[in-house]
Amino acid sequence: MDFQVKALSGREIVLLNISAAHADDASAQAKARGFSPIGIKAKSTSFIHTESKKFPLTLFSQELLALLEAGLNLVEAIETLVEKESRSEVKRALNLLLQSLYEGQTFSAALELQPNVFPVLYIATVRASEKTGDLPESLTRYVAYENQLGVLKKKIVSASIYPILLMAVGGLVILFLMGFVVPKFSKIYEDTGGDLPFLSQLLLAWGVFLEGHSKQLLIGIILAVMGFGYALSRPALRKWFIQLLWRIPAIGKRLRVFQLARFYRTLGMLLKGGAPIITALGSVAGLLDAVMQTKMKQALVAIQQGQLISNAMDLAGLTTPVALRMLRVGERSGKIGDMMERVAAFYDDELSRWIDWFTRLFEPLLMLLIGLVIGVVVLLLYMPIFELAGSIQ
Repeated sequence: MDFQVKALSGREIVLLNISAAHADDASAQAKARGFSPIGIKAKSTSFIHTESKKFPLTLFSQELLALLEAGLNLVEAIETLVEKESRSEVKRALNLLLQSLYEGQTFSAALELQPNVFPVLYIATVRASEKTGDLPESLTRYVAYENQLGVLKKKIVSASIYPILLMAVGGLVILFLMGFVVPKFSKIYEDTGGDLPFLSQLLLAWGVFLEGHSKQLLIGIILAVMGFGYALSRPALRKWFIQLLWRIPAIGKRLRVFQLARFYRTLGMLLKGGAPIITALGSVAGLLDAVMQTKMKQALVAIQQGQLISNAMDLAGLTTPVALRMLRVGERSGKIGDMMERVAAFYDDELSRWIDWFTRLFEPLLMLLIGLVIGVVVLLLYMPIFELAGSIQ
């Protein structure tokens, strides 16, 4: 269980994140590090990386890794980063880190003094490296972990750029036709009255309506966009929207695979960093939606009762046939953390193939739909002319 310990370090009050069996154990660990505890409270542990917007943790890790590989020791590397840093918030965090190292604290203990900057997963990775004496390898693994988490998101974003641009341009063309071209044609046809085809009359009526209410329409569009952005910024509404997507069979299945990929990658990283499986499982629950969190708790109970990890995951519905076999291989080889990362890579490949397939199918269909709408508008505009030409013949 994780505890947040408020303690005195000289005249300074610090917050420590300590994993312990109970509060007394957490207090003893704080005293062993040279702190004087003044308050202890249990907290819900989260190994999930919520990087501070003001502290670029991934960039810091990459620069620190480069300096260590260049032959500098840890203190010299941090000093170099402090000297080159110009951003006040980042420099302050690095100075606090450097001061703790000057006082003789371990790197993981120094990181632990700034829980709002360095996530528990990062601290656990560094602490594991202190046991093996290979900090560069641990930093490399963490940077790779962060990069892997962002690869699929970047792929989704890049795949959605062209369809979004296509819909935006197509929408603007349709608005131009309906708000400018159609009203011009309505003035030409206004003397024909009921001789126009019904669909053409309906189209012209819409065009005249849009022209007469263009300002209200523009304000309505702006308010709708702002309202949609605000809705997505609210956790409750965003959760409702995601649950709505889950009900769509094809999308819901892919969302499940996406969550499982993040779940296994983070869990594997924690296990390789030395975290116990029970603690790690309880810490990655935030990666899953409500339904899958319930399944994860079932798996946690099964593991606490002595079942194998692979069997517990399978019974809870948190795996696939291929992933189940890979987990069993990892249990036999004693490298369950490595195998979980491979399971995550397997899920990532599956999602990448689906995104490529969906993009190739969706883009032509979207172009066809927009072209069809524009074609129908133009056809309805010119249909009276066609009929007039036919009557003259």
